[in-house]
This record gives sequence, C-alpha cells and structure tokens, in this order.
Amino acid sequence: MLPYTVNIRLSARTLTGALSAQNKGAVDWGWQGLIAYGCQSLVLVIDSNTAQTVQVLERHKTTVVKVKWAKENYHHNIGSPYSLRLASADASGKIIVWDVATGTVRCEIQEHTKPIQDMQWLWNQDASRDLLLAVHPPNYIVLWNADTGTKLWKKSYAENILSFSFDPFDPSQITLLTSEGIVFISDFSPSKAPASSGKKVYISSPHSSPSHNKLVAATGAKKALDKVKILITNEKPSAESVTLNECLQLSYLPSKRNYMLLLYPREILILDLEVNQTVGVIAIERTGIPFLQVIPCFQRDGLFCLHENGCITLRVRRSNISITNTPNEDPDPDPVQELIYDLRSQSDAIRVTKTVRPFSMVCCPVNENSAALIVSDGRVMIWELKSTISGRNLRNSNSGASPLYSPVAFCGIPVAAFQNKLPDLSLDNMIAGQGATAPGEEQLKNYFFQEVHLKFLLTGLLSGLPLPPFAIRMCPPLTTKNIKQYQPLLAVGTSNGSVLVYNLTSGLLHKELSIHSCEVKGIEWTSLTGFLSFATSTPNNLGLVRNELQLVDLPTGKSIAFRGERGNDEPAIEMIKVSHLKQYLAVVFKDKPLELWDVRTCTLLREMSKNFPTVTALEWSPTHNLKSLRKKQLAAREAIARQTVVSDTELSSVESSVISLLQEAESKSELSQNISAREHFVFTDTDGQVYHLTVEGNSVKDSARIPPDGSMGSVTCIAWKGDTLVLGDVDGNLNFWDLKARVSRGIPTHRSWVRKIRFAPGKGNQKVITMYNDGAEVWDTKEVQMVSSLRSGRNVNFRILDVDCCTSDKVILASDDGCIRVLETTMKSTCFRMDEQVLTEPVWCPYLLVPRASLALKAFLLHQPWNDKCTLDILHIDYPENENIKNLLQKQLNSLSNDIKKLVLDPEFTLLQRCLLVARLYGDESELHFWSVASHYLHSFSQEKAPTAKTADSLQEKLINPLDICYDILCENSYFQKFQLERVHLQEVKRSTYDHTRKCADQLLLLGQTDRAVQLLLETSAENPHYYCDSLKACLVTTVTSSGPSQSTIKLVATNMIANGKLAEGVQLLSLIDKAADACRYLQTYGEWNRAAWLAKVRLNSEECADVLKRWVDHLCSPQVNQKSKAILVLLSLGCFTRVAEMLHSMRYFDRAALFVEVCLKYGTIEVNEDTNKLIHVVFADYARSLKTLGFKQGAILFASKAGGAGKDLLNELKQPKEEVTEE
Repeated sequence: MLPYTVNIRLSARTLTGALSAQNKGAVDWGWQGLIAYGCQSLVLVIDSNTAQTVQVLERHKTTVVKVKWAKENYHHNIGSPYSLRLASADASGKIIVWDVATGTVRCEIQEHTKPIQDMQWLWNQDASRDLLLAVHPPNYIVLWNADTGTKLWKKSYAENILSFSFDPFDPSQITLLTSEGIVFISDFSPSKAPASSGKKVYISSPHSSPSHNKLVAATGAKKALDKVKILITNEKPSAESVTLNECLQLSYLPSKRNYMLLLYPREILILDLEVNQTVGVIAIERTGIPFLQVIPCFQRDGLFCLHENGCITLRVRRSNISITNTPNEDPDPDPVQELIYDLRSQSDAIRVTKTVRPFSMVCCPVNENSAALIVSDGRVMIWELKSTISGRNLRNSNSGASPLYSPVAFCGIPVAAFQNKLPDLSLDNMIAGQGATAPGEEQLKNYFFQEVHLKFLLTGLLSGLPLPPFAIRMCPPLTTKNIKQYQPLLAVGTSNGSVLVYNLTSGLLHKELSIHSCEVKGIEWTSLTGFLSFATSTPNNLGLVRNELQLVDLPTGKSIAFRGERGNDEPAIEMIKVSHLKQYLAVVFKDKPLELWDVRTCTLLREMSKNFPTVTALEWSPTHNLKSLRKKQLAAREAIARQTVVSDTELSSVESSVISLLQEAESKSELSQNISAREHFVFTDTDGQVYHLTVEGNSVKDSARIPPDGSMGSVTCIAWKGDTLVLGDVDGNLNFWDLKARVSRGIPTHRSWVRKIRFAPGKGNQKVITMYNDGAEVWDTKEVQMVSSLRSGRNVNFRILDVDCCTSDKVILASDDGCIRVLETTMKSTCFRMDEQVLTEPVWCPYLLVPRASLALKAFLLHQPWNDKCTLDILHIDYPENENIKNLLQKQLNSLSNDIKKLVLDPEFTLLQRCLLVARLYGDESELHFWSVASHYLHSFSQEKAPTAKTADSLQEKLINPLDICYDILCENSYFQKFQLERVHLQEVKRSTYDHTRKCADQLLLLGQTDRAVQLLLETSAENPHYYCDSLKACLVTTVTSSGPSQSTIKLVATNMIANGKLAEGVQLLSLIDKAADACRYLQTYGEWNRAAWLAKVRLNSEECADVLKRWVDHLCSPQVNQKSKAILVLLSLGCFTRVAEMLHSMRYFDRAALFVEVCLKYGTIEVNEDTNKLIHVVFADYARSLKTLGFKQGAILFASKAGGAGKDLLNELKQPKEEVTEE
C-alpha cells in the first residue's frame, strides 16, 4: 500500500467576491482559452472548460477597468513561444502587462491618472506583436510597446473618446466613438501617429424618429426602419435630436467587410460604410428586455447579444435566396429589403436585484460557440452552444426564419455521412455559411444536408463570496493524530446568516449552510467536522436582541439550537469561547453574566450570579489534567484486572458482579471518552483585573486573581498558548506574559483598539496575528518583536474585517473589498506560479508548459511516425525529455475532452483536418486562418485536377460550400461577385439622397450592371446641378459599342482623367469598355490596392484576376508594407501552392512549411519535378532539425528520411547514438 501523504502546505490564494461598478467592462476571453476579468483591484484568470480560477493577479492599487489578452496572430516557435500575456488597466490610469503563468509583471505603463477608457492589442502582428493602443482620458490615444513600456506615439482629438474599434479587414482603419459622434481614421499606422484628425460624422439618434412613440410590433420593425433612413450625417444635428450618449457600443462586423454595428438599448443598427447608411435594424418590442452588449461573430454572420436580465441570445443573419442572375438581366422582382437577423437561441435569464446585475459578456474567439456572463456578485456563467440535428419534417413551417443547415465540411474538408465528426467544435462546424445556397432537391440527393437547431447549455459556473462583512474561523490545526482525515477547512460567516465552508487546498466551496436569519457574528469549531456559530438580530428599543447559537455537524449539515428555547429578548452575545479540549463553552453577553455549557451534552453547567464581574476578554488555558486522569483510570483498570485474576475462586458472586459492572462502565466511558477533565480559563473585568477560574465536571471554582497592570487600559482580548499569554487593550498596547519565567513585557503599538489576537498553530510556533481598526500585525512572542505589519491606506487599499491563522506560516485576512486572502506571514500579497497550483480538475492549457514542451506536444498531436495507429499515451514513447516533463505532457493529453480524443485517435481523420484541430486547441490565430483557407483551396483545386467526369460535381460543390465571406478577398470569384451584387441591391433599396444614388450607380457600373445603372442615373431631378452630366452619362453607357474609334477615345479620356487626379471616374470609364485589367493597373499604381483587388475579382476572368492579385502579393511582401501573412493567404486562394511553400520556408516557418508540403503531396497539388523536389527536401530537412531541437527524435528521423539528400547527414547523426547504446 502507498504511504498516505497529506498536503499540509497550503498555497497562498485569494477568494474573491462581488465586483465593483467600475469592473463592468473589464473582461476578456483570450485566444489562449482563458477568461480574465477584473474584481475590485484584482485580475482573476479562469479556465473556461472547467470553470476553475487558475490565477489571481494582485498589483493594482485601484479598481481594474479593462483587461485584454494579447493576440496570438503570429507564428510560434522556440524564439516566440506560446505565452500568456495580459494587459490590465485601472482607474488611476496605470496599465500593467503580465506574464500570467508566473504571475510576474512584464512592464508598467502610466501616462495620465484618469481611468483608461479602452485598450486593444493590434491584431496585425507581422511587424511586431507587442503593440497596445490605449485611450487615455479625456481625448488622447497612445500607442505603446507593451514589452518594453515605451511610448511610440500620442495623438489628441477634439472630443472625449469613449471607445474605439479596429477594422478587422484593414489594419490602417480605426473608428473612434466620441461623446459627439464617430471619427473615422484611415491612416492608422504603428510607425507614426495619424496625420489627419479623421473624418467626423454625427449620428442622429434613432429615438428622435416618431416611430418609437407607438408600439413597434414584430412587423413594425421594417416601418421603423424607413423612418430611420439617414443616420450618419456630416452636419451637426440639432440639439434636441442628439442623444449619442445612448449609443452603448460601436464595432465593426468581422464577418464581412465595411459593415459596422451601433448598439442602442432598444435596437442594433447595422451600417453599410460604403454608403454610410443603415441597412438593418434589430429592434426590441416594447415588452422586450433592452440590450446591454453585443459581440459580432467572425466565422458566421451572427451576433451574441446580452440583455439586461442576463439572458444571452444568438441571432444569425437570414440567408437570402441567392441572386443567380446573369448581369444585365432584370433583378429579382423583390430583392431582399434589408439584413434580417433571426433569433436562433437564447439562454436562461438570471434574477436581477439591486446588487445582482449582469455586467458583461465575452465570447470564445477561437470557436465562437460559447459565451461567458460576468455577474456583479462575482459569478461567472459559461454558456455553450449545442447543435441538434432535426428531421426535415419536424420543421414548423410558420416560423419566418429560414432553416439553418449543418455544413458539408468538417475541419475544412467535406465528410461522408458516416464519418466521425464533432459538430459542436466551433460555430462554422455547426451551421453552414451564408454563401451556401439553399439546397434544391438535386443537391439534397448529392449531399448530406441536415437542418440544425441550436440551444445554450450552462457548462460552467463559478461563484464568489457574498458581500462583506465576514466572520472567519479556521478549523482546528493538523496534528499527528488527525492527519488521516484532516481537511483545511475555513468557515466564513456572512451578513445574510449563512456559513460558507471553503477547502483551502483547492480554494473551492466545500459546503454552504443556511443556518441563521441574521448576521453571523462569530464561529468556533468544536471538532474537525463540527462548529458553533452565533448570530444576533438588530437590537430593539430596549437594547435587547434575538440570539441564535447553533451547533452544526458538517458532514450531515444538521444544525441544532444549542441553547434550546433560550435566546429571545435578551442582551446580545458578545463572544463564545470553546475550551481547549472542546468540552466546555463560555458564552459572554453584553449586560448579563457569563454562561458555562457542556458542549458534548448541550447542557448548561452554570449561569453566573448577578454580581459576577462584567467580562471584557476571555481565553481558555491550554493546560488541563486529562493525562493524569487517564493514568488514574488505567491504574484502576489494571488493579481490577489483577484482583480478578488472583482471587478468582475466593471472590463471592456478589463482588464479581460489581466488578463486571465497573468494567462495563469503564469501557463505555473509554469509548465516548467522557472523562470530565479539569480545565481553566482567565478573563478580565472592566477594571483590568485578571480572574482565573477552574471548571471540572459541573463545578466552577474561583482560584486566583491578579491585580490590573497600570500601563494597560481596558483589556479587549487575550490569547494563550503554552506558557505565553498575550493581552491587548483599547489603546493598542500589547502585553506579553511569560508564565514560566514569571515576567511580563508591555509594548505600545500606537494603533488604537486591539480587535483580535490569534496564535498560529504548530508545536513551538509562538507567532501571533493581531488585528486593529486600521490593519494587522504579526508578532513573534518568543523574541517579542514584530514580524510584519499591514496598514489600510498605506500599503493596501482595503480595510481588514477579520483575521485568523490557517497554518504555521500562513495567515488569513478578510477585507471589505469582499475578498479573503491567504497570505504568507509577511502579509505581502503575491501572485503564484500557475504550475504550482493544486487544481481539482486538470486544465488543458499548453501555454503553461515550457516552450520546448508545448511545441513538442503540438508535434506529437500532429503526427506520430512510429505506428499506423495514433496514441495519446506519451509515457511509453522514447522521448528524451526528463520524466517530469513527460508527466506534464501526459497530464495535458489526459485533460482533453473525450470527443477530441476520439477525433485524434480516428485513423480516418486526415493530416489537414488534424492541423486545423490542433490550431484550434492551441488557440493559434495565424495557424487557424492559414489552415482554414489552405484546406478549402487544397480540396477544391485537387477536385478540379481530378478526371473531367467530376467537374460538374466540383462546380456544384463550390456553390454549396464556398469559403465564407468573412475571408473577403480570399473567397471564390463567383461567390464574391454574388455577394457584391446582393450588397448593391440592398444599398439601392435603402438610398435616400442623391449622393447615395450616385454611389450606387457607380458601384453598379463597376459590377457591369449597366441597365440598372442607367435607370438610377435617369432618376436625377432637373433641379440638380448634376442633372445634365448624369443624363449624358446614361446616354454614354447605353451607346457604348465595341467599335474601335469610340473605344480608343474613351480610353484616352479615361487616362487623361486619371492623370489629372480623377481616378475613380477614369476607372469607371475603363471598366465600361471592358478594360478592367487596365483599370486595376492604374488603381495599383496610385496605391488603391484593395480597390484594385475588388475590381479584379468582380470583373476579370481568373487568369487576369490572378495577375492583379499576384502584383498585390508582391506589394504586401515589400518591407514597407510587411503583411506577408496576408500575402500567403492570397497565394493560397490563387492555388500557387509551390510559392506558398517557398514563402513559408523563407520566413523560417519550418513546421508549417513541412506540414503544408506533406498535405500538398497527398492531394497532388504540387507538381513533383527537379525544382520542387529540391524545395521539398530542404523543407523536410529543416523541419527535422527543428524537431530534433525539441527532443522529438522519431519525428525528426521520419522527416529526415523523407528529405532525400538534404537530410542524409542529419539522418546518420540521429541514428548514431542508438547504435552506441546497443553496443554497450
């Protein structure tokens, strides 16, 4: 049998409670899979899968107002490993950047002393991954290097900035929400501050429209929308219509380019930024619950909304039946009128009270299928989306929403019906994208379409401490006798009458017991599994209260009224003290004599007489006569035994029966140990006189009195351990008595009233903790000197409410910020290392491993060369790391969910899907985008290369399963064109001014929709100054013929226009005469790269389009632009796979390059010839080297053997040590 070990070392930790109002926006869910949120001045980090607190960061002096995890949008290797970086900002303007795993501070940043309004890490991390943009009130934005703490630039604006949002498609665009309107900045760059002060627009509030005075019915939302035609204006609106402070939030939609949402309490407005116009409204009916916050999704066009009752809803855009018209045909009779977001799922609400309100919500950025709600009382609720497949006939046809279908692909690749898949892995694996056309009958035959329903499931709940004040008491200390069943339990009495019992090894709530009806004033343990707690109600006009004293048995939760019927209308209990052997209880009242009780039988031993002195402080002595009693007992027993043996025959039967009765009584008393030992207690009266009393059985004897010490005021508390007695008084004096040497020493601390004195447990440990009104101190009574001190207002911002010692080297402080801290005796609050912490459930977080281990674990999950079958058992593998690291890796593997384990072990699960899955598990943003685009295009290009019989199928599949529009310029051209047409139709429906009409007409001309453009041009009214110009343009558009001279004239005019600065007009003319390729070239020459890419995708055939995009790739790779990661994705969408492999290799992304080449070879998308072979070998050889540095030898051998000549030397080197070992 294994020796039983007990963890006596408790780690320092903080139990947290309710949040403060300023913590409202301080929460973030990182790509690393952890949620961080501010609680008072602390930052808590919790694991989203198991809902456990894994780190508490304590350094801020004021309330934390913002927290943000660093982005993971870069390539990770030994030099730039997976690490947990977090920035937190507080109300005094300080920003701290943390290394969360070790709990250490990377740097501190301070600019002004006002609360930080908003901050974000820059998402484009090609140039640097340490940049943090912050809004320092009232009107500055500052870009910081968060690694060094240096300020890169600072810029001020005219109005107060409330928040900002980065454009997820363009790193140079950023939008500020200010107190007056919106400021668009289009020249944002890390290298220098924006030169212009941005384009300022104003919002006229939707509420000034009359439609809101009457009830908006469900169908009325559309009518309301027509009233809210214009929202964004360039003039300042009149004062009565401006209520911008109602705008709660502004953010870009990451799911499609150039859309933005504005959140108001009763509606969400979707703006199309191409025409600055509302194209969708999600309004709440009059009876509905207002919005608090909204998070737009990336993978699908959906919104997570948080409502004021704590309910989270998911709304997904209704997919419009596709417009498959060929250009110039009449558009659908009724194209879709606006963007409609249908409610697809909602979570349960919470009970909202004065103190309990939902604060904010965060959504998992990796999978977008779960949301966490932070409640003001410190609760965190984690809701996960689950999808259920429903039979097609079950659908209730009356719901207006079109059905949601499950996607054809899983992890990037279309799967067969019977293949293993895990639909709840992420949002894009749950529901098909918007681009997927509504399935017709033929498609339903070919493909495995299924309708899905979504629902929220509560998968994690973390609750905090209730509101202070607290009364805390640690259970009796660990001894050699109780080591087998000992648990370090802390009882916390709260103001609402319940007692919470926490296990301090894990920091988790062990039991919550509702015992009292009023505030708990004190707790005393009577054993390891039971305690007494007392509560007093508020006094009536006579000063009398209801006293409740309960004896609680922890395992069963049974509680009994200890004093029976007593307790109504009597003076309040001031304190209760249990004797050292837990036999007796002294109850001290305010204006009533002391009561002595027997704890074991719940009987009153003695109520003192009326003239008994008033007790100010009381303590039981640790000395007792239990040992001598036991000895006497043993002696008596032995004598009886001897007697019975010696004179068995002589004794008469009467005597023997007496002896057996005696023996029986003895054994009974031994069983219940009901020997009443003699115990002593001391107390002081109001004059400071010390009384010494003895209790034995039910007799109480007064044994000695010691006259008061002249230097002490009225004594408030006494503590006694061994031969040391410590007294504290109202003036802050401490008096140490050494009973053995019979000396006393008085020390004035000058800290006013001594509230409490407690000795630390442990034999020979003579430390005490003392509590004052303004803090606490730890003293060593042996040396009579102070060990450490804590003062509210000086070194901490909280007030201390109660103290106790939990182990010989740890103290517990309960404070008015709602927290209970377990600290070293130095009382310095420190953050701990996450890997040293004891967690009840294992947490999957490869970020906690050392860099080599986390990368080796990744390689292990991706490919396992030693056998055909995959395994998740790393211990049996010849892995030259030390055993410790191996165990850590195994722990990580074990903590994966069963679903994921099943996928990893599935032999059908391809390498490509594995790469995507591991990118998700690691929360590696750049990897996830790379493999998502790669898997899509590898699959579709390999389909095209397949024998021609399948071409119809692959075309069909492209229609059903395009790359979603969130990848914007990377989508298939056909789908991209379709999306742009839909967008223009929507803009056309919504246009309200001449400007909008002109923008629509321009857009239609570029898209080649000439007939519709002419109709719009002819709408111009005769009073308009542009009337003549537009009419002529209409004539020109209708009469453009393909005759040579007219073409060359138009081309000449266009080039002249472009040369004279009219770029847009010139480009329009060129695209009229089908010279869009030239137009793209001009756009690129003038730096309009995005516009050129857009035009190429909507107007050019695939070869010409590819030329334009390849020029763009070269531009993106140039050192001054440095967006190589974007360039690689563009190359993937063009199918230039060899070039992608070369680029990855030249950027030293060895792992990604090798995996990519391997997948390409599998799909046959790289032609194998001499040049490519060279590349393939070099890539594999470099990857083998990097695996060798990770200590992953078999993997290195596998890739070195694939690397042909390039890997020969390496292969020999890897195989050599093995042979030496065998020779030995």
